[in-house]
Amino acid sequence: MTARGAPATKRTVLITGGAGFIGSNLADRLAAEGHRVIVYDALTRPGVEANLAWLQERHKERIEAVIGDIRDGERLGASVAEADAVFHLAAQVAVTTSLVSPMEDFTVNLGGTLNLLEALRRRGGAVPLLFASTNKVYGNLPDLPLSATNDAYVPEDRALRERGIGEDRPLDFHTPYGCSKGSADQYVLDYARSYGIPTVVMRMSCVYGPRQMGTEDQGWVAHFLISALEGRPISIYGDGRQVRDILHVSDAVAAYLAAWDRIEAVAGQAFNLGGGPANAVSLRQVLAQIEAVAGRPLDLRFSDWRAGDQRYYVSDTRKIAAALGLPPALSWREGIADLAAWLSQARGLNGSAGDLVLLGAAE
Repeated sequence: MTARGAPATKRTVLITGGAGFIGSNLADRLAAEGHRVIVYDALTRPGVEANLAWLQERHKERIEAVIGDIRDGERLGASVAEADAVFHLAAQVAVTTSLVSPMEDFTVNLGGTLNLLEALRRRGGAVPLLFASTNKVYGNLPDLPLSATNDAYVPEDRALRERGIGEDRPLDFHTPYGCSKGSADQYVLDYARSYGIPTVVMRMSCVYGPRQMGTEDQGWVAHFLISALEGRPISIYGDGRQVRDILHVSDAVAAYLAAWDRIEAVAGQAFNLGGGPANAVSLRQVLAQIEAVAGRPLDLRFSDWRAGDQRYYVSDTRKIAAALGLPPALSWREGIADLAAWLSQARGLNGSAGDLVLLGAAE
């Protein structure tokens, strides 16, 4: 957690996608601090109803549920009219889905974001908007010279290995998902320039942790853990050496709250939000850690690379850490241990989740 959090005055906060993985963790933190939270969610993703029920049970009257689609401008506008701050997390989140249904992806990710921006512009009053963007705005990064080790791709450039990819990287939208999220990213920044709305864009790497409903298409760390603990085969697209800087959801929530706290200083800016070089791991390295937890070999099945998949992406977190006063992120081994323990308890999964907690705590 950060040294600083959300403003001390109790506010009404709107979270689009508030019943989702990151949204429910954020709502929990805000409600625990005494804020009234409007959870605006269409409840289309399997399992998110359980997150909403959990929030309502824990926080009672501090959680107000609005079951609605962000493409419904009138319904969304009514919730915006009550909000003192908005965290925009609702989205179509899978590259694969965007390739199958590009129009759906466009209307949700770009159309829904524009609905929200327009509602804020009509309302006035400089209500902060914090937007969940993606590292996919930088494209496939085909120009990065990489060497393949036994279990990971490693940049040949030493500075890139030590620092990661910064916000000065040129934007390069690939796949319908990259185009819709990237365009929304730019609209959010432009509404700060053109209309004075205090907005912040978080270009997120891979976030994981409790309350994640992992699938092959999104939430791969949780998906791998669930599959391993249930003894199911795991599909790997590519060779498994692709690297990401994974970030525990508690650190992501802390960053969003710190940005709200310092909104006057950081409005109109984009930040890369991830675990940074200290938490840069390949799929193979994560799977080896998970295998130690399950106590048995994993059934891995390899397939061709998927469109839009980056072989290497690690966030340069120096800008966001300095601007928001963030401490070092939780180590990936500890974070995976935390997620495994939660999965074991919440879903009754088989496997030695306790062993992973001990492995993570010993690092």
